[in-house]
Amino acid sequence: MTHWFHRNPLKATAPVSFNYYGVVTGPAASKICSDLRSSRARLLELFTDLSCNPEMMKNAADSYFSLLQGEGECGWRFHSGFINSLDESTQESKLRYIQNFKWTDTLQGQVPSAQQDAVFELISMGFNVALWYTKYASRLAGKENITEDEAKEVHRSLKIAAGIFKHLKESHIPKLITPAEKGRDLEARLIEAYIIQCQAEAQEVTIARAIELKHAPGLIAALAYETANFYQKADHALSSLEPAYSAKWRKYLHLKMCFYTAYAYCYHGQTLLASDKCGEAIRSLQEAEKFYAKAEALCKEYGETKGPGPTVKPSGHLFFRKLGNLVKNTLEKCQRENGFIYFQKVPTEAPQLELKANYGLVEPVPFEFPPPSAHWTPETLAAFDLTKRPKDDSAKPKPEEVVKPVKEPDIKPQKDTGCYIS
Repeated sequence: MTHWFHRNPLKATAPVSFNYYGVVTGPAASKICSDLRSSRARLLELFTDLSCNPEMMKNAADSYFSLLQGEGECGWRFHSGFINSLDESTQESKLRYIQNFKWTDTLQGQVPSAQQDAVFELISMGFNVALWYTKYASRLAGKENITEDEAKEVHRSLKIAAGIFKHLKESHIPKLITPAEKGRDLEARLIEAYIIQCQAEAQEVTIARAIELKHAPGLIAALAYETANFYQKADHALSSLEPAYSAKWRKYLHLKMCFYTAYAYCYHGQTLLASDKCGEAIRSLQEAEKFYAKAEALCKEYGETKGPGPTVKPSGHLFFRKLGNLVKNTLEKCQRENGFIYFQKVPTEAPQLELKANYGLVEPVPFEFPPPSAHWTPETLAAFDLTKRPKDDSAKPKPEEVVKPVKEPDIKPQKDTGCYIS
């Protein structure tokens, strides 16, 4: 599936030293800070490491998150961490606001947002982990002669990404003291678009599998229709954002919506023909032809639209071109059959697609942050003495600090064999 999935850039972040001079009063607290610094740096390195696989990513992410978050509720008590505390009356740690964190956004270029809040760091880093899973899925899907096991990993990675985005949106973003600004990654509309796009792309894998195994046209049509609806919902979620940074992404979502609507009408036409409704089948195939032409035009517009992320080339992929041939050949077959056998009138109105897939629909994989690090104990938390913070606190925001953009590896597409993900 080379050239197939649009990807926005990774979020970039300012370095964090976790050096709290004066505040750290014991070796246990010093060890936590050292581990936080090294585990954060390791996780950031893996985001651009082409040798990284899901197991490596999960281990590195769990290592950092377990140190950052501490443990949540256990009976009526809360264990220590930068976010959760020992205090029975509140979940908020005394360390939550000790450090300033800076992160860029996927659509807003290199102008960072900054919050002195460990919850902001947890969400932002979690967001990047989810983005990594989508990029890993895209790279794997672009391999030549992808195997069945690799296709399953593409499918699962996209569902994991959707689950992470969903968990952040529902369980952690509402806890931010400072709400996300319009057009920023943590705003509800953007994160919802990411969730839906992941689900839609995972369903693309399901559709390709169903086609490869020659499942019933009715099932393929229903899956394609549901997938087109997903892309339409994702596009709608972005509709009120500034075109300057959302137009390119929206073009991609719109062209995928048209492409899978064409698929739905094409396979629905096959179902109608099998039921001796040749006139309706012709009309359905004509609608497929119309939506395929729209998708082709949108591919060109997408390529000419400026915006974040590298430009992919869906129209150059054999999977895209095969649909054009399938629509053309199926329509010609229906017209021949109608001229020789059925002699049915072709309706002026296209058939209403009221298709519901009973199988193959994608749901996000439920996600939870990892259990706490064993290093977090009441004694460790007590070794952080906030009364000894220097007045000129180095953790305060530094406006002059530049956040360097993430240099993502340039992936050259492999030879397009036209193989389906199966």
